[in-house]
Amino acid sequence: MIIGPTQWVKSSYSSPEGGNCLEWAPSSARATGNVPVRDSKTPEGPVLAFPAASFATFIAAVKGAGFSR
Repeated sequence: MIIGPTQWVKSSYSSPEGGNCLEWAPSSARATGNVPVRDSKTPEGPVLAFPAASFATFIAAVKGAGFSR
């Protein structure tokens, strides 16, 4: 997926020390209906895009501990 210049926002769960960090582009999500996400450690790497409704369902499941280990 190629998207134009956009402002990426780091996950609020990311630590200042780095580590496993996710970034997303809310302005692009609002404009296209797809939520682009990328690894903040590799900003030039691939971008994954998910339909907004599917991404919202995923986030709700994560917040609700809908996944088992």
